[in-house]
Amino acid sequence: MPYFDVASSAPLHPVARQALQASLDEGWADPARLYREGRRARMLLDAAREAAADAVGCRPDELVFTPSGTHAVHAGIAGVLAGRRRSGGHLVVSAVEHSSVLHAAEVHEAAGGSVVRVPVGRTGAVSAASYARELADRPDTALACLQSANHEVGTVQPVAETAEVCAAAGVPLLVDAAQSLPWGPVEGGWSVLAASAHKWGGPAGVGLLAVRKGVRYAPQGPADERESGRSPGFPNLPAIVAAAASLRAVRAEADAEAARLRVLVDRIRRRVARLVPDVEVVGDADRRLPHLVTFSCLYVDGETLLHELDRAGFSVNSGSSCTSSTLTPSHVLGAMGVLSEGNVRVSLPHGTTAEEVNAFLEVLPRAVAGVREQLGVSEAPPAPVGGEAGSLTLDALGLRCPQPVIELAKAIGRVAVGGVVTVLSDDEVARLDIPAWCSMRDQEYLGESPAAGDAVAYRVRRTH
Repeated sequence: MPYFDVASSAPLHPVARQALQASLDEGWADPARLYREGRRARMLLDAAREAAADAVGCRPDELVFTPSGTHAVHAGIAGVLAGRRRSGGHLVVSAVEHSSVLHAAEVHEAAGGSVVRVPVGRTGAVSAASYARELADRPDTALACLQSANHEVGTVQPVAETAEVCAAAGVPLLVDAAQSLPWGPVEGGWSVLAASAHKWGGPAGVGLLAVRKGVRYAPQGPADERESGRSPGFPNLPAIVAAAASLRAVRAEADAEAARLRVLVDRIRRRVARLVPDVEVVGDADRRLPHLVTFSCLYVDGETLLHELDRAGFSVNSGSSCTSSTLTPSHVLGAMGVLSEGNVRVSLPHGTTAEEVNAFLEVLPRAVAGVREQLGVSEAPPAPVGGEAGSLTLDALGLRCPQPVIELAKAIGRVAVGGVVTVLSDDEVARLDIPAWCSMRDQEYLGESPAAGDAVAYRVRRTH
């Protein structure tokens, strides 16, 4: 059964498994102790730190191991904000950061700090110029954050250029490198870096936090003598050893595997757009991770589509809001202004074959067509040529994604060209998907306004 969701978590790398089993016998003692077993454990910890630092591109004494990538992000943000409190209490992040960064920003706001979220374009990328403007407007900025590559759509961010802008303003830049670190070091003069071992085939429960020398950093919480005080508690040494070993192993394979997987992802990008009607492939087509592709299908319930693909033997993920576990649109897709319904994220593991990708491309069109048929849309509803009404109000209250868009697609032909359809909806996702539908269907989106109760009125003018 092909597993196509390594952006969430990669299977344990064979090297990690071997290192984990070996270090269970050698790495159980306290590495802070001076007796023989402690010295042996310390040697393993030091070797793992050196290997990880080499992969990150920092000094070993700048890197500590944490219980997770999320812990590394939270500790990094809190530590720099505390260390630079005299510089100000302003935090700059991109609108598409991982939720761990955004949650830390919310905590900072709740404590009285200020946060600005830098917008992105339709590819999901920020511009270094946007960061420059924010820093110029807020000399009290203590920290800026920018992911190296987006977790949901794979777009690679301009970290090096943004780091130059931050350095010129005297502001440290924290980089969430969880998705990109398996493929190579993060270029540029970043100040703080966080990553997570389970993203590259290491064991879950190990994160990395690198803080460059010279960055003002004040660890938060009770004092602890371990890991420079930045990650308290007894280290999981066998998992740390396995994480460092697997990072070195995947890096050794990275260039060749990236070239091979990029060809397969390019095949998916091309064929999905050709094989599936009314689909939007999102993210940057060129500046992207080599193994990840994301697309959204009109008139499709995302949860049902994932279940259909799972039954066909393919494990994929989704940023779609049309799932039982996600009641609001993906903040990434929302910030990009792209379609969220029927969203599928495919992230290929090392070793994925062309035969597996071809099998997925054979199954996908049937799965999408089947879901549309269940929703009463045998194919994408075209806009009829006729239509006489000048305006129409469509009551979609109580309907959930993707039904409001389906009803809009059916209703647009009932008004004349130039006429307006007003969709009343209380579904949060409509705020994203109705404008995206207009863009895909070349209809004019006129905006939204409050309606009775929790409803919102979305106005669409028929253009053809």
